[in-house]
Amino acid sequence: MGKFKNKYRIESTRLQHWDYGWNGAYFITICTKNRHCWFGEISSGAMQLSPIGHIANSCWYEIPNHFPFVELGAHIIMPNHVHGIIIINKRNANKNIVETQNIASLQNIASLQNIASLQPQPEPPSTKNKFGPQSKNLASIVRGFKIGVTKNARQINQSFAWQPRYWEHVIRNENEYYRITQYIINNPKKWENDKLNSNNSNTIRESQAEYNSEIWMI
Repeated sequence: MGKFKNKYRIESTRLQHWDYGWNGAYFITICTKNRHCWFGEISSGAMQLSPIGHIANSCWYEIPNHFPFVELGAHIIMPNHVHGIIIINKRNANKNIVETQNIASLQNIASLQNIASLQPQPEPPSTKNKFGPQSKNLASIVRGFKIGVTKNARQINQSFAWQPRYWEHVIRNENEYYRITQYIINNPKKWENDKLNSNNSNTIRESQAEYNSEIWMI
């Protein structure tokens, strides 16, 4: 760990020399502040969304409306965090960038996206959230989603807050895309032993180690 303003911080393990505005598929995890379970609860291995959980679910589906170059893979709203796959697919981008970096082919990923339909998708209520200032990179997409959820959630409870970091991982190939998709879909069934479960003592950092997640401040 290094220090920033005399406080210890976890060093970023973002993929070096990679521009997070480039085309590619990204696995992200966003947690609530202090891992508070704002979004609902797990019952019999399935997620039961709270009103704020429905807001988060609705805002996730709205991402492409605010960022037209984004396609969505599988996602799940968990009691205190969100797992999801965001695919940046800018039509005029240099496709060679993705291929040279051995990132999963966007064309092949598209054929796998029907896996996401296997996850439960509750009917989201109508919300009129406004996403924040936009840039064409992953940090701006996540920031916009968080702003949209926060604005609406605080109409229900003013105490709602996110933690200031999110976890990100560049998906390298189709096998990894499939494995992560299955991980997302099956996440509610493993909640009892989930390291993001605030009832468990393990750290969030450890829970993401299997995917070599990158941490980035937004």
